Amino acid sequence: MKIAILSRNSKLYSTRRLVEAAQQRGHEVVVLDHLRCDLVIEQGDPHILYKGERLTDIDAIIPRIGASVTFYGTAVVRQFEMMKVKSAVDSQSIVRSRDKLRSSQILSRAGLGMPKTAFTNYSKETSMLVKEVGGAPLVIKLLEGTQGLGVVLAETKKAAESVIEAFHNLKARIIVQEFISEAAGADIRAFVVNGEVVGAMKRQGKEGEFRSNLHRGGNATLVKLTRQEKAAALLAAKSLGLGIAGVDMLQSKRGPLILEVNSSPGLQGIEKATNKDIAAKIIEYVEGLVQKKVSKRVKE
Repeated sequence: MKIAILSRNSKLYSTRRLVEAAQQRGHEVVVLDHLRCDLVIEQGDPHILYKGERLTDIDAIIPRIGASVTFYGTAVVRQFEMMKVKSAVDSQSIVRSRDKLRSSQILSRAGLGMPKTAFTNYSKETSMLVKEVGGAPLVIKLLEGTQGLGVVLAETKKAAESVIEAFHNLKARIIVQEFISEAAGADIRAFVVNGEVVGAMKRQGKEGEFRSNLHRGGNATLVKLTRQEKAAALLAAKSLGLGIAGVDMLQSKRGPLILEVNSSPGLQGIEKATNKDIAAKIIEYVEGLVQKKVSKRVKE
């Protein structure tokens, strides 16, 4: 089959590995920069132009949509869906996962453990916000931050109130979140593909850093999940409708606490830590999606 990987850079590790895995399984692969796709919305014939040429004969797409281009990236994914092309991650699920507030509400509704979180419409009651999440130290996050950017640890009540007020004065949307001290600057990422945890790693922040993101200089090691952690990861991905997800969680005294669910998780850290071919698992999943579509068409 013909698979299109939506990626802005064909040289990125994750993109290269997906191309390699697809080719090894005998598929034709193209890498498309989603920002260079032009969408033509027409009754009965929605289509996409890429560099002036109409895209045809694509069986499936694997979106690798960066957070900064979520709006247009998900519009491109939606257009492919309108063209009856199967997507490894559907557009609505990407939108859900990118909105920290919305995803937190969905995860909470599913009964998953999470750090206590507060959000307001630029409330002046900053001391109340601090109190509601258990006091300082606490974490303040921009709603659309990624890779540890836009995340601040406020170690005192006064510092927390100052940072919250500063963000509010800038009209920046933030969430205020409980700090889980026993996590000791580490978190767990469970990589979920098609309702199965295919790999997990523990990410430890560098000394003096509370953020464990590999982009911030953290390191990753193989970890064996507990039954409770595995169940939490699977439920989190399912709740957001994600066929592929990187579920980040903290180990706490009250069990696993979901931090975030990533709809375009990177492959480099997880493949290195687990020594597993995660890219091949993703291609297998995409094959299954296309096969279901073909089977459905035959039945009809």
